[in-house]
Amino acid sequence: MFCAYLFVPLSQLMKKFLVLIVAVLPMVTLNANAQRRMGRNAAPIAIDTAKVVKDYLDSLHVMRQRLDSLQQVNDQLRSEQNDGRYFRLFAPTTFYHSGARKLLSLQPTSDDDVANAIDQALMNLYLRRPDLVVNNETNLLAAGSIRDDVNQELSPEVELTDIAAPVPEEPEAVPIQIVIQKPNFWKFKGDGYLQFLQNYVSSNWHKGGESNYSAVAAANLELNYNDKDRITFENKLEMKLGIQTSPSDTVHTFKTNNDLLRLTSKLGIQAHKKWYYTLQMLAYTQFARGLKANDEYVYSDFMSPFDLNLGIGMEYKVDALDGRLKGTLNFLPFSFNFRYVAREALIAANGIKGDHHTNENFASQFTGELKWQILDQLSWKTRLYAMTTYHQAKMEWENQFELKVTKYISANLFVYPRFDDGNVWDDKLGYFQLQEWSSLGLTYTW
Repeated sequence: MFCAYLFVPLSQLMKKFLVLIVAVLPMVTLNANAQRRMGRNAAPIAIDTAKVVKDYLDSLHVMRQRLDSLQQVNDQLRSEQNDGRYFRLFAPTTFYHSGARKLLSLQPTSDDDVANAIDQALMNLYLRRPDLVVNNETNLLAAGSIRDDVNQELSPEVELTDIAAPVPEEPEAVPIQIVIQKPNFWKFKGDGYLQFLQNYVSSNWHKGGESNYSAVAAANLELNYNDKDRITFENKLEMKLGIQTSPSDTVHTFKTNNDLLRLTSKLGIQAHKKWYYTLQMLAYTQFARGLKANDEYVYSDFMSPFDLNLGIGMEYKVDALDGRLKGTLNFLPFSFNFRYVAREALIAANGIKGDHHTNENFASQFTGELKWQILDQLSWKTRLYAMTTYHQAKMEWENQFELKVTKYISANLFVYPRFDDGNVWDDKLGYFQLQEWSSLGLTYTW
């Protein structure tokens, strides 16, 4: 475009320059030839001035035609500078669909000769130099067009005002209500389940046996206090009751196979890190009578017996395996045991001598409670309780494996070995006892 603006003044300058050359050239040529001839003693040769002028005018005419053709091309380019069809030739090489569509179409091409020529030129470039293609029409359509309002001129509106001294802003007095909330160090949690077991055996079953139904319900409630400093107070209430029916038992419609009512309370004062000075109270009994098949004798009952233990010692908080194993280990070298039996027929069977219903002694005991979250769906709860009066020893080891099928359905396996040398000696197991059951049912945690 810069050359286009220079074409007119350049042509006028060239005309003046050529006229000057033509005017001077004959004189220079004449003088040079005269000097050569004078040196050679030759006669001067006549020059055809008319022919020289004619040749010069012809050259000006040819140059004029060339300048006019360049000016015409320049004007054409200037008139077509807003035509988008030519933009594809000068923009970064892009694959446009129109050229390939026209090449592969069976219908005649468009009547637009300029567009057809541009498409043909681009197709030749695509086929000969595909490495120069840096973009395609699909990407351009996905990117969108340039916004029309981007280049609009903005004219700010300025309002002139009188200069005035700034007025100080005085803060507005807003009443502020301060609410002080006392931290809540108490935490409540619990869980429970209700599960059933059904077993059917036909009368001609080759291995014998009998049909029976059983159900077990359990709930664990905890109310704990922790001031996040030194003092803890933990309370746990465990309730469990299981019943079963047996067609061979003609004396009882149903009887219990699992019965527990136990309260554990612990007051702890931190001694060092995970060690606490502990005062523990343990009280437990059962809900209903304990019976055997085809036997009217009552082997245990509510408050028969009822045990209350008070002990002092130290407790260790367990937190291992990245928080998956948690619990407590409670060592109580000094404890006081109190037993009460309400049924007179069960007084002697529970180690109480005489006609009174109570018995007291001093002992040492250990209580360990752990929960191991083996997997997200599988957990193991265990409780080991050991007590000795140095005349009698008792040990209970409760194990519960829980498999959560869903959020509200779980399966449980309960294994409960026990040792108590205060009971009657058994010819097969001695002082060892064992209880085991499994079930599937509903569960809920809060």
